[in-house]
Amino acid sequence: MPEPVIYHIDVNSAFLSWEAAFRLRMDPSSEDLRKVPSIIAGDPKSRHGIVLASSIPAKKMGVVTAEPIASALKKCPDALLIAPNYHLYAENSRLLMEHLRKYAPTVDQFSIDEAFCDMTGTELLYGNLIDFAYKLKNEIYQSYGFTVNIGISTNYLLAKMASDFEKPNKVHTLFPDEIQEKMWPLPVENLLFVGKSTAASLHRLGIHTIKDLATSSPQLLSSHLKKQGQTAWQYANGICDDTHFTREATNKGYSHSTTLSKDCTDPALAKEILLSLCETVGARLREDKMKISVVSVTIKNTDFESHSKQTSLYSHTDVTDEIYTTACKLFDSLYDGSPIRLLCVSTSKATDDSNYQYDLFHSEQHEKLEKLDSAIDEVRSKFGQDSIQRATFLKKK
Repeated sequence: MPEPVIYHIDVNSAFLSWEAAFRLRMDPSSEDLRKVPSIIAGDPKSRHGIVLASSIPAKKMGVVTAEPIASALKKCPDALLIAPNYHLYAENSRLLMEHLRKYAPTVDQFSIDEAFCDMTGTELLYGNLIDFAYKLKNEIYQSYGFTVNIGISTNYLLAKMASDFEKPNKVHTLFPDEIQEKMWPLPVENLLFVGKSTAASLHRLGIHTIKDLATSSPQLLSSHLKKQGQTAWQYANGICDDTHFTREATNKGYSHSTTLSKDCTDPALAKEILLSLCETVGARLREDKMKISVVSVTIKNTDFESHSKQTSLYSHTDVTDEIYTTACKLFDSLYDGSPIRLLCVSTSKATDDSNYQYDLFHSEQHEKLEKLDSAIDEVRSKFGQDSIQRATFLKKK
């Protein structure tokens, strides 16, 4: 059996990169948003909402994903604010996944802007798979105008850790024999899914680097951190169950998740993040002409604990507002006040059957929302993200 080879492909600042590439295609003389302080945000005109993506110059000034626009502008007052264009993101995501499937026997889409590719045994087709990763990275840029990082290893965890090394437009390896050199010297906060709360607990135990964690007693960690202590120890040693990273195939369901750069304890802010996730899921559904009848929400806290809840809808839908309303109800029933590290909106039981049953008591409202989404998608597709903005992104006072 050949040794596994896993690629993790991650679009660099996806929403902003896709916007930048689109603008340059429309006008090659326009400014590249990736090279100046710029932010994709909920509602630039009113300056309410949250940061969805930012350029490297903005990040260098301290701007982080999911922070309020007002906070970001204090750090980076001259940043360009751009409204999100979910139709554009769905289309670029589709193009990327189709491109990857030309080469990889198995493509596991992890989110709208990242995927794992199982390249095991493809050396006879492509030669040295490290060299091929550079070819693939460059081909994606030449074809679509945006850059990706590719991490390479023998499992999903190490491949994802590798892709998070220096950005943008890089290829990195993190094979098991490289863990001690490349991963162990990093701060323990850099380990995947180690949030602020877990990191603080580890620091109290005298654990400050990933090496400290990897060489600690698993029994000690379990006694202080319970299940997450054992999981953190395994991750620090490069051990993981790849099913932790898998998502349902797109022919069964559509999902989008985000790992927050700062812990979130504000339910209102969490719901703004949920709205951005639902917008993306809805746009992808409509792009593929699919409808779903099950919505689920997952909250992962800073102690590695995941809590999920799902509900079935009366009828299939691709309407963003209906998905979001359901997601908010699920969130309210799940959230216990713990710091949030990751949010995910998943949908399932997708179908392209147009003969689904309507809820007769709400069919008129459904049709109005459906037409609204269709109009928004069409306008954004033709005229760009600044042409129309959902009123639901405005923060109520």
